[in-house]
Amino acid sequence: MKKFAMAAIGGVTAGVLLTTQIAGPLLAQENENRSSVYEQLDLFGDIFERIRAQYVTEVDESELIEAAINGMLTSLDPHSSYLSPDDADRMRTQTRGEFGGLGIEVTQEEGFIKVVSPMDGTPADDAGIMAGDFITHVDGESLLGLTLDDAVDLMRGPVGSEIMVTVVREGVDEPFDVSIIRDTIELTAVRSRIEGDTVVLRVITFSDQTYEKLEEQLREQVEAAGGMENVNGFVIDLRNNPGGLLNQAIEVSDAFLDEGEIVSTRGRAMEDSDRFNATEGDLAEGKPIVVLINGGSASASEIVAGALQDHRRAIVIGTKSFGKGSVQTVMPLRGEGAMRLTTARYYTPSGRSIQALGVSPDIVVQQPPVDPNSEEEEDDARSPFSRSEADLRGALENDSLDEDEQRIIREEQEAAEESAALRDEDYQLAYAIDILKGLSAMRTDGQ
Repeated sequence: MKKFAMAAIGGVTAGVLLTTQIAGPLLAQENENRSSVYEQLDLFGDIFERIRAQYVTEVDESELIEAAINGMLTSLDPHSSYLSPDDADRMRTQTRGEFGGLGIEVTQEEGFIKVVSPMDGTPADDAGIMAGDFITHVDGESLLGLTLDDAVDLMRGPVGSEIMVTVVREGVDEPFDVSIIRDTIELTAVRSRIEGDTVVLRVITFSDQTYEKLEEQLREQVEAAGGMENVNGFVIDLRNNPGGLLNQAIEVSDAFLDEGEIVSTRGRAMEDSDRFNATEGDLAEGKPIVVLINGGSASASEIVAGALQDHRRAIVIGTKSFGKGSVQTVMPLRGEGAMRLTTARYYTPSGRSIQALGVSPDIVVQQPPVDPNSEEEEDDARSPFSRSEADLRGALENDSLDEDEQRIIREEQEAAEESAALRDEDYQLAYAIDILKGLSAMRTDGQ
């Protein structure tokens, strides 16, 4: 018994000594780190006082502190920043789908301002600004060295005023100036139309109206087509969609999925992670879907494209997306300002992060560049090589088909010619529609 008691006591003693040996250095290190932080804060206060007392001109103390806060946040990543009360109010207005400005989503890349995407129907879009453009100057003033928020402030101004931006574009040898008239940006979240037997849903942004408008317009177009049986499929056009609200991306994805994961977010701590799953119900009723993306498709757009691609619910075509795979949380601060902080990364259902990589399309389809200097040749006369047997004088009539059957064939030929004409206007969209036609033809032949 004495030996056993001694062993037990020895074991406890050893454990206490071991704990003391481990905890001692950790506590010392923690105290050292805390001391270092306090020293840095003292340094910050010293610098602040010296600037306030000795800078060549008098400074606005509140602006100085805001700049320090913003510098701290922007040093983390391109999407974290401080929002002044005015900026916070402007951001809340933007998520409702109406705001003033040029109509471009921008980011910062190696000190330069890069256009993520112009928004449909906005002054920037009308002026020819393209995804991937770099804006180097505003009204002759260089943007190099400015923070993203400061550069954006330079581009803001009264509605109706003119702004001159200098653009550097890949494939163009020299920078060039573009004049844009500022306007109130009223974004229609979703636009739709019918091309042949295909419903095209153009999702422009992910504001708080997006899912509601998508559902509404999808039903309207299906009804206009005479019912779902007359629709061969859907094109969801996410090109140049800069993203927006996470919950709207989830709802739009869920609209075409019956089950399974849509997206997961993973933060620094387990409690900051989440997983979102689809609920039963498919607005497209199982019809094939093609998703269009390009380098201007970012954030929420990539969530939708990635979810539908991973579930094999859609064929994704176009070019690689932007690659913004992080989630920002807007946190209100005292004084009506706010802090936009990157708090998580998001992952597609297969577990892949698209951060900096983007969503890779299943089929890469480049949009042919349009040469604005080229003049289309107007040739009303048909080429002699485009004439057919039916154009020849005295040609025999087709005696194997009645008039109704011949009319149907002619209508199909006209539809094919319209589709070919669409290739000149929007090659990627025409390609998507051709895919749906092919899938429809395969299903018909199999029946």
